[in-house]
Formats: sequence, C-alpha cells, structure tokens
Amino acid sequence: MPNYSHHAMTIIDGSQGEGGGQMVRSALALALVTGRPCRIENIRAGRQKPGLRRQHLAAVEAAVHVGRAEVEGAWLGSRQLDFRPRDVRPGEFHLDVGTAGSTTLVTQTVLPALLTASGSARITVTGGTHNPLAPPFEFLAQAYLPLLERLGPLCRPRLVRPGFYPAGGGKIEVEVRPTARLGGLVIVERGPLVSRRLRATVARLPGHIAERECRTFLAESGWDDGCCEVIERHDTAGPGNALVAELAFEHLTEVFCTLGRLGLRAEEVARRLWREVSAYLAADAPVGPYLADQLMLPLGLSAWQGGGGEFRTTTISSHARTHADLLRRLLDVDIAIACEGPQSYRVRVG
Repeated sequence: MPNYSHHAMTIIDGSQGEGGGQMVRSALALALVTGRPCRIENIRAGRQKPGLRRQHLAAVEAAVHVGRAEVEGAWLGSRQLDFRPRDVRPGEFHLDVGTAGSTTLVTQTVLPALLTASGSARITVTGGTHNPLAPPFEFLAQAYLPLLERLGPLCRPRLVRPGFYPAGGGKIEVEVRPTARLGGLVIVERGPLVSRRLRATVARLPGHIAERECRTFLAESGWDDGCCEVIERHDTAGPGNALVAELAFEHLTEVFCTLGRLGLRAEEVARRLWREVSAYLAADAPVGPYLADQLMLPLGLSAWQGGGGEFRTTTISSHARTHADLLRRLLDVDIAIACEGPQSYRVRVG
C-alpha cells in the first residue's frame, strides 16, 4: 500500500458554483497533475439525478488508468469520490465511455497530465464524438488542441469514426508528445479572418438533409459555395447529423456546432448555427464562451509552473467562474476576470 502521508487529502465540494460533472473532471485532472489526493463530496448534488453518471465514471476510470490511482466511491449514483494518484505513466490508453458518453470530455480529463509526462502517450476513446452538451471532435481538433500546442506539447487528434446520441460507438485518437514545462499564451485579438469552412455530416441519413443545411446557412450568412462540404458516413453505430462552422483567424480558430435531431428541420439546424456564429462575429473578443472555459485549466497549470497568460472572451459562463475558483484553490494561482465592455472580458492567469 503506497504512503500518501506527505500529501493531505484535498476536500472539494462538488455542489459549489456550477456544480456539475465539470467539477469532477477538473478535480481529477488537477489531482493527476499535482499528485495530490482529493475527495469530492456532494457530487452533482443539485441535479435531477445527483451523483456520478455513466459518463463521469468513464472519466474516473480514465484517470485511474493514467495515474495508476486508487479510488473509492466509483459507482453509479455515488455522491462522494476519493481519488489517490500514484504517478502519471505515458503509453497507450484504450478507454470506452460506453453508450454515447462524450469522448472529448473524457480525453480532456487525462490530457492535462499527459502534456508534461515523462514520455509520449496515445489515447483512444470510444463513445460519443458529437454530443448535445459537450465539445464536438472538431472543436477539440481545430480550436482547443492547436492552442495547447502553443504551450509546448504536440497533440495530434484523429477522428476514426463519428458516434452520435444515443448509439455512440464513435472513436477518436489523440497522440501526445509532452513538453518539460508549459509556456505562456496570450490571445487578446483575433487578427484577420484567414478562412471559413462549413461541414455538414450525415450518418445513415439521407444526403439531402446536409445539402439543405448548407443551402440555408449560405443564404443566411452570405458565405460562398466553396466554403461548404457535405460528408456522408455509413460506418457509424446509429444515425446522426452535425453541422460545424470553423472560422480560422490569424491568432486562433473558433468552432461552432449544431446537432440535428428528430423533429428539428434541417433549415432550423442551419439557422441556429448561424445565430451562434453571427453573435460571435458581432462581438470584439477572440475567445468564445466554450473555449474560454476550456482554456482556464491549461493556463492555470502553466501559471503553476511559472508561466500563465491572458485572453479576451465574449462571455464568462458559470462553468468558467467555477473553474477559476477551483484553480485558485487547488493550484494557488491568481486568476483575474475583468469586464471591459458588453461582450468583452479579460482573463489573466498567473
């Protein structure tokens, strides 16, 4: 039995702030990086179905593998979890979320620890790749990982096959070549627009759905026909549809996604996506609300190692504020959030 006496157990109230699964995933990620054991209490206490759900257990299982950790309380509905990491080991990891739980959220739980590990790693995760309440694969690949690479490590993602709710069965791979120390990152301007792309994916559904989505989006946005790509997949476990807009600027790429579902017309899918994209374009800040939340943790780790950074974002969500509070407490780093206008916040980390 390993001796953890040199590290006191950190107690985290899982009902604080946003109080969802993000608190569990971030606490696990930080425990892996720092090597400090943690106890998460009152897990998702305010939710309709409190405690750990299947997708959260998948994140716990992933963290146990990567950190050779001991865990207590890892069962469905559990409201308390004790997590004691030994050490982060690089290598090959094959993780199955089960059903259509998010592969990207599980990846983001273990990725921070692998960024500065002692050797390269490859993560293969099976489950959902395009989920209603999680970043889609394209966000991970085009928006998030390129920014992590600017901190020093190399992150190479691959979509083996998509997986949609409720069947899941998708698969992603991420290869990580670590860096000894994370550098800093500053994103305060978008810079000029370099390219824009619209991808309409249909899996085991009629191709005209994707074509109608493209036609409607192009009519609403004024983008030219050359921006649009229709992708038909037949290798998925079940049917699904995703419309993804990718905007590449000089200093970052932002990705927006709307998922099709039964009862939602293709035209409405396209209009919803354009509303989100146009709201972002109308604001001045470079970092969208989802990316702002995701950047908090790697910048917190960079600051913990003596780096840090800053960015400007359109919105500070309750997710992001909860994240900031957790990082301040567990890493003892300074995070300052200042409102600079109606849709502009400056976030300084470290």
